[in-house]
Amino acid sequence: MLMDAGASLLRRLPAEAAHRATLRLLGVAGPLMPAPEPDDPLLSVSAMGLSFPNPLGLAAGFDKDAEVPDAMRKLGFGFVECGTVTPRPQPGNPGPRLFRLVEDGAVINRMGFNNRGMAAMAARLKRRARRGIVGINIGANKDTADRPADYRAGFAALAPLADYVTVNISSPNTPGLRGLQNRDELARLLELVTGERARMNVHVPVLLKIAPDIDANALDDIARVTLASGIEGLILTNTTIARPAMLKSPHRGESGGLSGKPLFQPSTAILKAMRARTGSSLVLVGVGGISSGADAYAKIRAGATLVQLYSAMALEGPGLIARIKRELCALLTRDGFASVAAAAGADLR
Repeated sequence: MLMDAGASLLRRLPAEAAHRATLRLLGVAGPLMPAPEPDDPLLSVSAMGLSFPNPLGLAAGFDKDAEVPDAMRKLGFGFVECGTVTPRPQPGNPGPRLFRLVEDGAVINRMGFNNRGMAAMAARLKRRARRGIVGINIGANKDTADRPADYRAGFAALAPLADYVTVNISSPNTPGLRGLQNRDELARLLELVTGERARMNVHVPVLLKIAPDIDANALDDIARVTLASGIEGLILTNTTIARPAMLKSPHRGESGGLSGKPLFQPSTAILKAMRARTGSSLVLVGVGGISSGADAYAKIRAGATLVQLYSAMALEGPGLIARIKRELCALLTRDGFASVAAAAGADLR
């Protein structure tokens, strides 16, 4: 209750100022927060060689520099993804660059991979005790001459400190980045990353995060490349550059990636389409527009083994996490599923 009251006060600040203040508060309060309540065993998930207490994760973008992963775990997330982090520090795009679309249950951001760089993140991660599942989302610097090399460098620096690594090639806020989703570029990129993993002899799962703004042919190519690459999974999806006609907020015309409720249907459609193409060969993480247990359940039935959220928590407060888990338990029980894994992909069977 206290955390939600604080979140309500923070929402009176401009969006990015509220975000910075939240990170500072969590940095102070995190060590004093109690361990999270044990989750219902029904929610436990085994995937990629990892044991998740529940399938609900914090999506990348909230904790870009791995400042508060343990505080976020204590709020009840089953796993936390930090980043996106780039090899060199960069300030990101000029502000204002983060906008709440309250009327639409949505957010638009054009942050541009603002972060303090992989060396600073690595130093911070080395100081923390390894508790819970923390993934690292890696990207390329905006001005780099060789983007695949940036991903290899990021993996090399951070994989030993992570429970999994996400290769993010789908942000709309770094010009040209989404071109790495093209078949040949993607094959080269994943070959570099998996080659680095083999060279280092580290057994860290690799996931690929893709955009929702792609057609069936692109999905075919991504499915073929990822299945052949040896990576463990896909995160579906990042934010969208589309602007649905039903948006009401005065911020609806801002450029950047749209997340939140308007992203739910298109991201879930991509998730279901990719599950149909990959079967059970890859772990699929559903993200985009989750704001209830029913939303999380729909992602799972569409093919997700794990799910992530961020925008809804920013708009509604951290009490949302426990509510989603309660609602998800009730839905799994109602439909006779003994586990999250049993429900995964049910709508395709």
